[in-house]
Amino acid sequence: MRDTPRSQGTVGDFRPWPPQLRPGRALAHTHGASGSGSPHRSDSRPPQTPRGGRRSDLIGRLGTTPPVPGRPASFLLLLGLPALLFALITWQVVSGGLLLRVDRLVSGALVHPDRFSELLADLGNIGVAVPVLAVVLVYVAWRARAAGTDRWWLPPLAAALLMALVPALVVPLKVLIARPGTPVEPPGTGYYPSGHTATAAVAYGSATLLLLPWLRTLYAPRVLLAACAVVNLAVGFGLVRRGYHWPLDVVASWCLCTVLMASLWMFLVRTGRAGADASAVSPSSPSS
Repeated sequence: MRDTPRSQGTVGDFRPWPPQLRPGRALAHTHGASGSGSPHRSDSRPPQTPRGGRRSDLIGRLGTTPPVPGRPASFLLLLGLPALLFALITWQVVSGGLLLRVDRLVSGALVHPDRFSELLADLGNIGVAVPVLAVVLVYVAWRARAAGTDRWWLPPLAAALLMALVPALVVPLKVLIARPGTPVEPPGTGYYPSGHTATAAVAYGSATLLLLPWLRTLYAPRVLLAACAVVNLAVGFGLVRRGYHWPLDVVASWCLCTVLMASLWMFLVRTGRAGADASAVSPSSPSS
């Protein structure tokens, strides 16, 4: 019975480079087995190669076999599905499809202008949401710099650029689609997608993503995520209840901003991993 584990490669496991030798692996015809008589056995090989001793592959990452599951599904769920829904809603709005009839029915049942719904809708104003994000940007930058984080300025800068990207995406769509407003609004066009919804989603969502790594208690991340979701739902409800927007205007903005927030989240994850890898290989770090 062989002690050397059998290769786990499959037919689809193809690499454009020859296999690399790893330290600690038993080689065929190696003279290290005292008295074993088998060319495939090496008694001097340690029983298990430590994780820190594995050599990285040609792209600089530690190899894992099989690959980490779930990433393609997460990518499709966070980016592909919201983008598809946004395209579907936009097509229905432009072509006057069946969804518009449902949209009018829901709007007629929900619209009831009052002061409370107006206050909820105001949470999506630039004068309210953007200052909240600005405070979080300054706080996170200060915390990261005080902690000696490498490239501490990069996550706040990414969130600020994403916030500046919102009007660059929403305003051309408003002009191009030119959807009329609800019956309680003055005559005019440019209501699709909802700018207030997009402002609230990106501002409060970016602030939440930036604050999550700095929360130390067990339930604080869940509370923060729930608060972010409640605020965005309140803004959407206030916009529809007050009659500022059709329901599809709000839903389409949520779909668009889900793509933006997923992109920011993946950028922050990659930036954090890159910083961790850089600190792990820095000369000042203790050798294992």
